[in-house]
Amino acid sequence: MAIISRGFGGRRRESVPGLPPGQYLTHDFPVLSAGPTPRIPLDRWHFTITTETGEQKSWNWQEFQALPSEDVTTDIHCVTKWSKLGTTWHGVSLDTLLADVETSADYTMVHSFGGYTTNVPLEDLLDGKAWITYRFDGDDLAPEHGGPARMIVPHLYFWKSAKWVNGMQMMNSDEPGFWEAAGYHMYGDPWLEQRYQGD
Repeated sequence: MAIISRGFGGRRRESVPGLPPGQYLTHDFPVLSAGPTPRIPLDRWHFTITTETGEQKSWNWQEFQALPSEDVTTDIHCVTKWSKLGTTWHGVSLDTLLADVETSADYTMVHSFGGYTTNVPLEDLLDGKAWITYRFDGDDLAPEHGGPARMIVPHLYFWKSAKWVNGMQMMNSDEPGFWEAAGYHMYGDPWLEQRYQGD
């Protein structure tokens, strides 16, 4: 069986404002993961940014919780073709986390507990485009949805919004992460239907 699924089929397509081409609306929150769900105790949680020169900036859970945070309401779009509109999150902007990080890199690799990785251009994480979130719909983020903390990059397909994040590495050149190495698109714009290599 191939590791690449071409997505779910047979759904009625809807013409709804905010719905990218080929997507259908869902009102639940499907859980899709590449492996078992990590359970990370808060006293072991950390998030570390590593620059291309090896400099590191790191936060434990208490330090992360003390950072300025904000509410975010946004639409999310999964590569398996479901979209959920108007989702509400709470977390820390990547602008805040990167404010004191000196880098000339153009790319990042996001790392997660459990070994998952995904590549995201740095410019797609700045200017209010991405967050590390720890609450969803008013409650602590559940482990199956990436808790205690996950990245949200809502303008890209949801596999770029890595669950269970623990770090980010700055890179001078783009490299594939987990799903990208398996044939998924290196960028993943839902409005351009960039699901797989060659799309």
